[in-house]
Amino acid sequence: MAYLEIRGTPHYYEWIAQDGTNAPTGKPVMVFLHGWGGSARYWRSTAAALSDRFDCLLYDLRGFGRSRLPAQHPDAQSPDYWLEAYAADLAELLDRLGLDRVYLNAHSMGASIAVLFLGMMGDRVQRAILTCSGIFEYDEAAFAAFYRFGGYVVKFRPRWLHQLPLVPQLFMARFLHGPIPETEQRAFVEDFTLADQAAALGTIFTSVSLQAVEEMPGAFAALNVPTLLISGEFDQIIPAKLGQQAAALSQAIDYCLIARTGHFPMLEDPDAYLAAVDRFLAIAP
Repeated sequence: MAYLEIRGTPHYYEWIAQDGTNAPTGKPVMVFLHGWGGSARYWRSTAAALSDRFDCLLYDLRGFGRSRLPAQHPDAQSPDYWLEAYAADLAELLDRLGLDRVYLNAHSMGASIAVLFLGMMGDRVQRAILTCSGIFEYDEAAFAAFYRFGGYVVKFRPRWLHQLPLVPQLFMARFLHGPIPETEQRAFVEDFTLADQAAALGTIFTSVSLQAVEEMPGAFAALNVPTLLISGEFDQIIPAKLGQQAAALSQAIDYCLIARTGHFPMLEDPDAYLAAVDRFLAIAP
């Protein structure tokens, strides 16, 4: 297990390479960013499938997965949990690992972080893949209800929840349209129960906010790095129409809809997902 301390938090990272070693081999690097409540481990199968062309770098965002916050850490209202701060974490991670230019593959909240990173340091990214991303319209009542529900589920998460029969299937029902392995479902629930409370709450407040509604359309419109935005046809978390609206803001964005999938198209239909990625990567720079 490898860690780098970034802005006061030890960040877990791992390499997935075709030769099976946990080290880069000299191929182009693709960096994977996970979404809210999860960890890098749900990217492993996708990274393994792409390891014939890339050295794949997976890491856990600050406060999630194995990147646990230190004992003394800011509360949920801190700017440390703004998505811009997570984009700065990514920049420092690349610096510490000596990576000048990479490919990005990011999911959900991680895709929002990637969009902000592209605005900050687009010259460091060859191509980007945004999975299940989009732009929201502000709805004060709906956002308030989301905060109340999100706050409740974050504050009341027994650590043994993932061990109960049927809980992973019930928990993941809203995220999925097609089936994924039970081991993947159980791993996501375990990651959710282990996420640090301050980070989980803080990123809810900043990912779904008036500020994000106002800023993200401009961030998408400013993209000039070749980007593929992939939506799941039946995604209930970030509906496909929100991805289509985001993709229409920049000529640098290609859009792809994966049929009969929800919020995890790379796991629900990996063949279709990888085919879309392959087509995008085959386009000459």
